[in-house]
Parts: sequence; structure tokens; C-alpha cells
Amino acid sequence: MSTDEDLPHAEFAFPGPLRDALVGAILDGRKTSTTSLAVEYARADEPLPIVGARQQVLDSAGRAVAVIETTGVRRVSLAEVDLDHARDEGEGYETVAEWRAGHENFWHSDQMRAALGEPGFTVRDDTLVVLERFRLVRRLQDGSGLGSAP
Repeated sequence: MSTDEDLPHAEFAFPGPLRDALVGAILDGRKTSTTSLAVEYARADEPLPIVGARQQVLDSAGRAVAVIETTGVRRVSLAEVDLDHARDEGEGYETVAEWRAGHENFWHSDQMRAALGEPGFTVRDDTLVVLERFRLVRRLQDGSGLGSAP
């Protein structure tokens, strides 16, 4: 029988304020979707998420604070991201344009470009992204004030 400790890790953004905000949104139920660049999976030689798979969510300190379960996965062009997905990211986006601007800032950051190994990386309408939906299965611990265990 597997335990939570055996689950793969889910890390949202890079450690720091953005990750803390995203983890907090997962813990309080506002965040039920996320977007990744398809190229991230290709460069890491990792398969796309699988519906039904569970992962431990890590906070900025690397502590597992929750378990989530993937409920949907779509691979689409950046231009195809819809408002429901953008809103369900739990970051307060009210339009797809707001969502895209926020994500472009992240994807075009020096930190992301360094992680991709491509200093001039830029997204376009035809850039492939992975849209993942998930549900919070359970909280594991407090998580640096991000939420409390049930």
C-alpha cells in the first residue's frame, strides 16, 4: 500500500512569494487548475499528467503540505486557453488577457528562461501549453501559515 510520502511532487512556480500564494490558493480551494509549458515536459523527458494521478504539493520550504489529484489534462495552444481555466487558477484573473499577461511575465522571467536553458525564450499564440485541472484531496500540514490542517 502506498503512502503520501511515496507520491511524486507538485511544485508551483519557483520557491518564494508566488509559490506561497499559489499553495495558499490550493489549500483554500481557490486554485483548481494550472498551466505549464509543454516544452517543460519535453525538456525534462517527463510524461504529461494523468487523470487520477495524485501528487504531494510542496511549499517554498520543500515541505509537503497537501495531496492533489489530477481531474483533467488538455494540451492546447496558448491562444486556446479559456476564461474558465484562467479563473480556476485562483489568482484573481477576470479575463484571459489578464491571465496571459501574468503568465507571460512569469514565462519570460530570467528565472524561467534559465530553467529552460533558453535566454531568449518567448511564448506566442501557437506555443503549446498543458492545462491541468485538479482537486484538493487533503491537507498534510500547516505549510508556513498558508493554511491549517483539517
